[in-house]
Amino acid sequence: MKEIVSTMTGSVFQVHVKVGDEVQPGQEVVILESMKMEIPITAEQGGTVKEVKVDVGDFVNEGDVVVVLE
Repeated sequence: MKEIVSTMTGSVFQVHVKVGDEVQPGQEVVILESMKMEIPITAEQGGTVKEVKVDVGDFVNEGDVVVVLE
């Protein structure tokens, strides 16, 4: 199981994956909004999305898990 974590504090602006999607290394999975900037969260490893832990509008802190891959 691989976890993709937030790299900074912010609100979830967009979620680009859903359960069952195949993710490639470097692919954007979530876009955060912080201080009117859009910050992409990318997968460091590939895999299949097992769980999406955030929804649009959620507030996340640095280090929070946003997507779980298997």
